[in-house]
Amino acid sequence: MIPNTTFCGHCGEAYDGGDGPPSYAHHACGERLAMEPPRYCTACRRRMKVQVTPLGWSAECSRHGVLVP
Repeated sequence: MIPNTTFCGHCGEAYDGGDGPPSYAHHACGERLAMEPPRYCTACRRRMKVQVTPLGWSAECSRHGVLVP
């Protein structure tokens, strides 16, 4: 794993720098993340356990704990 790398919460691929997603593919991921919960941890790229309820969602990374909106 590359140190100080941020990963996409939707597809798990690495961003190449900057504050926002670098490519059109990640732009589409950003639009999807506005409507659905993240599936990958942005810190370590591990697949998260996601629970969706009528009131919202929560996601849990095995290394970084629970993420809530």
